[in-house]
Amino acid sequence: MDGTPERPPVPDMQASRRERGDNLTAMAGGEPANPPAKAAAFYDLDGTLIRTNLVHVLGYYARHDQGLLRSLKTTASTLAAIPLFLATDFYSRKLFNDLFFKWYRGQSHDRLRSLAEDLYRDVIRPGIFPGTRALIEQSRRSGLRQVVVTGALEVSVRPLLDDLGITEFVANRLEFVDGRATGRLAPPVMASASKALWIREYAEREGLSLNDSYAYADSMSDLPMLSVVGHPTAANPDVRLKSTARHHDWPVIDLSQPNLTPA
Repeated sequence: MDGTPERPPVPDMQASRRERGDNLTAMAGGEPANPPAKAAAFYDLDGTLIRTNLVHVLGYYARHDQGLLRSLKTTASTLAAIPLFLATDFYSRKLFNDLFFKWYRGQSHDRLRSLAEDLYRDVIRPGIFPGTRALIEQSRRSGLRQVVVTGALEVSVRPLLDDLGITEFVANRLEFVDGRATGRLAPPVMASASKALWIREYAEREGLSLNDSYAYADSMSDLPMLSVVGHPTAANPDVRLKSTARHHDWPVIDLSQPNLTPA
C-alpha cells in the first residue's frame, strides 16, 4: 500500500524548556521516565530525522532516469528548478506540492520502487542525523508509540522506516494511472495543517492522549503539528521555528550531534 498510515493490521483511516545541566531525557524534549502508556511521539522526517529532503530524492531519480540522454536532460532541468522549489516552499507548502510533484509525471511505479533500496543506501541512510537513533530509542524505552508523519513519498521512505523500526507512519503517495505517475498526489496530502488533522484523528482512533504526546519537527510549516501535542520540540529548526520555540519556551534540540544536545 502506498503512503497510507502503516500499522499491521493497517487502520482505515506544551513543554517548558529545561535548565542547563538537566539529563539526556530533558534535552531530548522533556520526556518523563514513565509516561502514560497511551501516548505517542510524532516525527516529521525531512530535516528533522534526516538531512535529505524531497529535492534530493527527485534529483536521484532524475540521475537514474532510463536512457543517458534523457537522464542528463532531466537532471539539468531539476537543478534549474531548485530556486523555484525553495521559493514556493517558503511561501506555501501547498503551492510547493502542486509544482514539485508534477516533475514525477510519467514515472513508472515499478521503476520508482525498484530504485528505492539504492536510493536509501546512496542518499538517505548517509543523511540520517547522528542523534536520530538515540532519540527514537530513548522515546521507545519511555513507552511512547513511534509515528512518522511526513510529506515525503511513501515509496522513498519505506526502507528508512524499516531500518529505524518504525511501523506506524503516514506519507504522501503519487497518483498513478496505468502504472504511470500523473504528477499529482493522492489524497490525503500530508502538509502543514493536514498533518495536525491526521494526528488528531489518529490519536482519537487509537485512544491516545495528545496532551501526553510529543512531536518533533524542523520547519515553521510544521507549527500546526507541533501545536497539537502537549510536548512539542523543535529539532534542527529553521530560523522562524527556532524563534517561535524560544517564544513559547519549547525545547530546541540539535540532532546533528549524537548526544541530543540543546540547540
